Amino acid sequence: MQKPPDPIGIIAGNRSLPLMFAKEARERGIKRIVAIAFKGETSPDLASLVDEIEWLRVGQLNRLIRVFTQHQVEQCVMLGQVNPARLFDFRPDTRALQLLFRLKEKNAHTIFGAIADELEKDGIKLIEPIPWLQSHMPGPGFQTGKPLPKALKEDIDFGHRMAKEVSRLDIGQTVVVKQGTILAVEGFEGTDACLKRGGQLAGADGRAVAVKVAKPNHDMRFDIPCIGLKTIETCLESGIHALAVEGHKTLFLERDQWPSLTRRQPLTVLTI
Repeated sequence: MQKPPDPIGIIAGNRSLPLMFAKEARERGIKRIVAIAFKGETSPDLASLVDEIEWLRVGQLNRLIRVFTQHQVEQCVMLGQVNPARLFDFRPDTRALQLLFRLKEKNAHTIFGAIADELEKDGIKLIEPIPWLQSHMPGPGFQTGKPLPKALKEDIDFGHRMAKEVSRLDIGQTVVVKQGTILAVEGFEGTDACLKRGGQLAGADGRAVAVKVAKPNHDMRFDIPCIGLKTIETCLESGIHALAVEGHKTLFLERDQWPSLTRRQPLTVLTI
C-alpha cells in the first residue's frame, strides 16, 4: 500500500461498513478521520470512531465538499448504502441539481461517478477503500456450511452466468435460482428484497440458491459488493439454501456473528 492519506474522509452510508473502515484505518496508522454522515442512514456509532463528523441530508453536495475542504481532506472513500427510496425523496442543493441535470442515465455508476468528478474539481480524490479492507474479502474456494449436491452446484453455475449478464446491463447484481429457473433478479429494490422475493417463489421446500456478483469493470471506489449479517438473516428467513459470491470481489461484514444464526438453520456460503 502507498503511504496512507492523512487525514482521510469517509462518505458514510448505512450499516456496518463505514464503522469497519474507520476501525481498520485507525489500526493502520491514520491519525485523523473526517466523516460525512447522513440523517436517517448513518449509524450514530460512527461518531466515536472518527475525529470529526458532519451530519447532512442526502443531496447536500456543496456542503459535503465544503466540509472536506475545511478539514484539509484531499482523499476520501465512499462506504455503505443509502436507502434507494431516498434518491427520489430528497432535496438536492444547486450543485447536486446541476449534476443530475447533466446525466442522461441515472444509476449508481453514473451518479457516484459524477460525484467523484465534482470532488476532484475541488482537489478531493475519491479512492478505493480496498487496501484497508482486504482481510475481509475471502478469495475463491471459501465455503461454510454443508457440501452442496450436484444439482445445486449446477444452479450456482447457471446463476453466476445470468447474474453477470444482468449486471452487465446495469440492472442488478443478484439472482435467485431454483432447478435451472431464475426466480428473482435484483432491481432498484436491492439485494435483500430480491432474496425475499426469490425465497417466496421457491415454495415451501426452498432449495433455491442466490448468486451475487460484481459488474464488469466494477468501480470499487463507491460500490463494493458486500454480504453481512442482514444478508445472512434474509437468506435464512427466505429459505435460501446457498449464497454464492465472487472471491476477491466481495466483502464479508460481521463475519464473527454468522455462526450464531447458521447453527439454528443451515446455510452454505461460498465464493466462486
